[in-house]
Amino acid sequence: MLVTGSSGLIGSEAVTYFDQRGWEVVGVDNNMRAEFFGQAGDTSWSLKRLLDSTKNFRHLNMDIRNVDSIMELYQTEKFDATVHCAAQPSHDKARDFPLTDFSVNAVGTINLLEANRLHSLESPFVTMSTNKVYGDAPNEIKLKELETRWEYDDPAYANGIDESMRIDASKHSIFGASKVAADVMVQEYGRYFDMPTCCLRGGCLTGPNHSGVELHGFLSFLVNCNLQEREYTVFGYKGKQVRDNIHSLDVIRFIEQFIEKPRSAAVYNIGGGKQNSLSILDAFDRVSQLTGKEMRWKYSDENRSGDHICYYSNLDHMKSDYPEWGITKSLDDIFSEVVQSWEQRV
Repeated sequence: MLVTGSSGLIGSEAVTYFDQRGWEVVGVDNNMRAEFFGQAGDTSWSLKRLLDSTKNFRHLNMDIRNVDSIMELYQTEKFDATVHCAAQPSHDKARDFPLTDFSVNAVGTINLLEANRLHSLESPFVTMSTNKVYGDAPNEIKLKELETRWEYDDPAYANGIDESMRIDASKHSIFGASKVAADVMVQEYGRYFDMPTCCLRGGCLTGPNHSGVELHGFLSFLVNCNLQEREYTVFGYKGKQVRDNIHSLDVIRFIEQFIEKPRSAAVYNIGGGKQNSLSILDAFDRVSQLTGKEMRWKYSDENRSGDHICYYSNLDHMKSDYPEWGITKSLDDIFSEVVQSWEQRV
């Protein structure tokens, strides 16, 4: 198996999970996260943890934008599956380097797809897409304001947003647009070349192995701020903006199901669903209850451009196609694990 972005949150979870199940895992990661976010985004600690704890994992310091290296890798290894997690992941940061963002997210993805087509056509290819492919179209849904959160006020979205949400005629952010390009290309390789491909349009993916920073990984960053008694900035929407949180383990459990029973050009919204949704204000309360520390925060009236006011995933399509899969990690589980992880790191 090839795992790109193997030192990141989902990538490292994939390495650990599949290594324990007897797969030989090749990880590609060149720690560009440190380049994007500085020392706080450095994932070298995660790589060390993987090298110390796995049996059949090999790490390659390789850039997915280097098409010759990627082609040689696929030709040599003949992968049985690819889990593509490498990305420039920040909604906001992409505006500072649009060319780099697009080259990593879009060009890197097509390099992997083409190498997979030429050398492992029948092998499943799963990519971590994002709900930002929908741009700010979800903000057009009628909302109602509750005490600590926004909520959908349209019965059609009672269980969240499904895959029929449009992806055009909206503001995506530069990051969202580059991920649209990658998402559509993964689908096209599935349809055009009949390759088993899957786009997972993630909401808030989280877990104890996240190197959360201000502009990516809100829950991990929020917990870190609380433990270090640093001030957290809330950007607009009264702090009532809602996200659904899914533990990285539940993401990998679904990927395993897809690899075992692959489809072509599959697209799924993946997140914690309504049951694992909460606002930033809700998150403040939860983390304070666990740590005993009051959350220090300030408010900025200016929301992040193209940001969602309320978003949680409708998981019906996933559960219909893969009925054995479901959420196993609750919000309580997620918060306790993330707090414990940061306590060990700080």
